[in-house]
Amino acid sequence: MASLVRHVTIDCGDAHALAAFWAQALDGTLGEDDNPGDEEAVVNSAGASLLFIRVPEGKSAKNRVHLDLQPQDRSRDEEVERLVALGATVLADHRLPDGKGWVTLGDPEGNEFCVERSQAERIATGSA
Repeated sequence: MASLVRHVTIDCGDAHALAAFWAQALDGTLGEDDNPGDEEAVVNSAGASLLFIRVPEGKSAKNRVHLDLQPQDRSRDEEVERLVALGATVLADHRLPDGKGWVTLGDPEGNEFCVERSQAERIATGSA
């Protein structure tokens, strides 16, 4: 059997704070023993397990790996609004007039991620 991905690991300045953002974004949970100031924090969610590890250096360039989120119970635009309210920032807007496209956001430490259209939105435009 091939290997399985256990975690997607993200370097950061404040593991607990960034994990708390992602726990809310993904409707996940922080690890039971994760506390402010810890070197590591984990988020478990239905879609993925994310491991945040504190590193001394800040982010200096574009991510080599990023997450693409697909809302499950709301539209892409509603999800973008919700994530911005949680502390994300819009970095690039790739939405098209026909409703297709995505939005690139930055988490509170500037790590890029994208929000795509929901499955319902894809079906409605015939591009599921």
